[in-house]
Amino acid sequence: MPLLFQEAASRELRALHRSDPELVVWWATELECVSAIARRQREGAVTQGAAARALTRLDELRRAWAEVEALAAIRRTARRLLRVHVLRAADAVQLAAAIAAADGRPDLLLFVCLDQRLNEAAQREGFELV
Repeated sequence: MPLLFQEAASRELRALHRSDPELVVWWATELECVSAIARRQREGAVTQGAAARALTRLDELRRAWAEVEALAAIRRTARRLLRVHVLRAADAVQLAAAIAAADGRPDLLLFVCLDQRLNEAAQREGFELV
């Protein structure tokens, strides 16, 4: 969300995105972002205008990112990750998609996430964290 709204990590993550604009995301990332935007608007944390700007920015990012499709292999990897790490289902799928994007070589990609538990699992799986 720091690429869509002004948050504590926005400055750092926007600079990182400018220096390396290639994003690889899980198939459902767009839906997760829309859900978070709508929740913030419903809770009154952002205005309708801010939500609309965030959705526009999301569309811009989506046009440029590479998307990891939902595949049976990702589901199998996510099942394994759920047994090995303390993760929620959606986080396990995110990590499984990252492993697939790295062709099973997590050391080849940087992992960017603000969730401590997911970061710990990604690091244990061999990703370099940003």
